[in-house]
Amino acid sequence: MSKKEQNSGEEKPSVTLPGTVEKIIPPIPSVEPEKAQISVEGGDELYRELRVENALEDENGNKVKLKVGAEVEVTIEADKVDTVPKGSAKKASPGN
Repeated sequence: MSKKEQNSGEEKPSVTLPGTVEKIIPPIPSVEPEKAQISVEGGDELYRELRVENALEDENGNKVKLKVGAEVEVTIEADKVDTVPKGSAKKASPGN
């Protein structure tokens, strides 16, 4: 979060999508972190899987990891300056 947004208290536009942990991918080579593959509902058929490091913290700061079949939520958020109203004719492109 930028300092400007921390000070303004404004919430970022966001969407939260449900997902399920499909599999756990062991590290290869062993110096790489273990990954969790998550299928996100609402994604296009060929693009709905995400692979993220399988490392979380619980409410007490203990390290935990996801299990196969776990139900998760994936949140996507952006700064307001990086969004346009739905139906806007303005095209999204880098540098705008």
